[in-house]
Amino acid sequence: MSQPGNTTDTPSPSRPSPMWAATDRPDTDATAPLWFGDREATRPGPAPAPPSAWHTPEPASIPPVPPPSRSPRTRRTWPGLVAVSLLSAGLASGGTYAAVRAADDQGASAATSSSAAQQSPSGATTSGAQEIRQVNANAPDWTATAAAATPSVVAIRVEVQGGGAQGSGVVIDEQGHILTNNHVVDGAVQGGLKVSLSDGRTYAATIAGTDPSTDLAVVTITNPPSDLKPIAMGDSAALKVGDPVMAVGNPLGLASTVTTGIVSALNRPVTTGDEQSQFGSSQSEPVYTNAVQTSAAINPGNSGGALVDANGRLVGINSSIASTGSSGGNIGIGFAIPVNEAKVIADQLISTGSAQHAYLGVKLQDGEGKDGTATRSGALIASVSPNTPAANAGLQQGDIVIGIKGVGVESMDSLIAHIRAEKVGSTVPLTVLRNGSTTELSVTLAARPQS
Repeated sequence: MSQPGNTTDTPSPSRPSPMWAATDRPDTDATAPLWFGDREATRPGPAPAPPSAWHTPEPASIPPVPPPSRSPRTRRTWPGLVAVSLLSAGLASGGTYAAVRAADDQGASAATSSSAAQQSPSGATTSGAQEIRQVNANAPDWTATAAAATPSVVAIRVEVQGGGAQGSGVVIDEQGHILTNNHVVDGAVQGGLKVSLSDGRTYAATIAGTDPSTDLAVVTITNPPSDLKPIAMGDSAALKVGDPVMAVGNPLGLASTVTTGIVSALNRPVTTGDEQSQFGSSQSEPVYTNAVQTSAAINPGNSGGALVDANGRLVGINSSIASTGSSGGNIGIGFAIPVNEAKVIADQLISTGSAQHAYLGVKLQDGEGKDGTATRSGALIASVSPNTPAANAGLQQGDIVIGIKGVGVESMDSLIAHIRAEKVGSTVPLTVLRNGSTTELSVTLAARPQS
């Protein structure tokens, strides 16, 4: 397994990226390492290695789920970076409790519950999706939210060579499709997937498709039950900083655990991944995510679980957390893949088992330029390849992209993450700083060529 990078390294401002607008390795311009691949794993072997700034906390053995007092046995490592500065003031996370079984809706006075038909990422109509309507958005009835969302979140157990692992997943339709992280199911041996519903029923499952570039995967329950409860789909584009959210998952093997918090930031460029995945399989590129940052407590085992709004609608797939290196768990800075991006990928994985990604056709660097009397940071176009979306849109070497679709771009990672989140064939407006003034360009994105 490759060794973690040094989080104190300073990147060269001239570091180029491949023509499809991604880097060969994660951007090291960061002050906080990232926990990634945070499923729990158990492997036979000697005493755990000394703690590292880049690590996964002590996993729980499976089965059974250990009590909180059980001593840790092994540690796993996973390199990664988050391209943000460590906040000097911590964000408070909400209270945590475990709902081992789906709770009854006891929030009739504060919220109403409904079961509405909706279309899943696979295009199938899901009649069992549960969502609620909070009477007071500033004081959500979290009991009602948990009752609506918990039945749609599953625990995933994975058998890998030499051990096991645990993670979370989200039921997205009545056909048994479960949306999760790629790193949760990576390395699973044949017949080594089990999915446990919130009521304790456990089923065998298979992998429908994986997408390492976005760290998403879909698994399919074998012979799914007729009473599956797909989650209600939300709209991550409608989120606002400060909105209340709940994380639901299987942290440390504690099934159906919920934690509450707020949306701490939006469009946070997060870079994770390295040359090898957690269990040794090849990963040729890092993962770039325009993440939803949340203060809701996310811990190992939450990966692949749901981030829902107060009405119980899915707004993100929990994937990673920041760590100071001295902390052994959640510090109130967690990240989720926006549901709008996840739906696009899930649809492709269900249909074909793989996913296409949009690209610009440029090499990028971090850069800055003058905008009148001010200085702006953005993604510097180091070169433009011919006959690519960027060339057709009129992007030029030396341009600095400072915005996309009205959202600011402050680094190459930010632009890459934005492009990754777009559909192939979509047309997006770019705000470009050129020769000291801004100009607007529209680019129609094409499918990234297969290497």
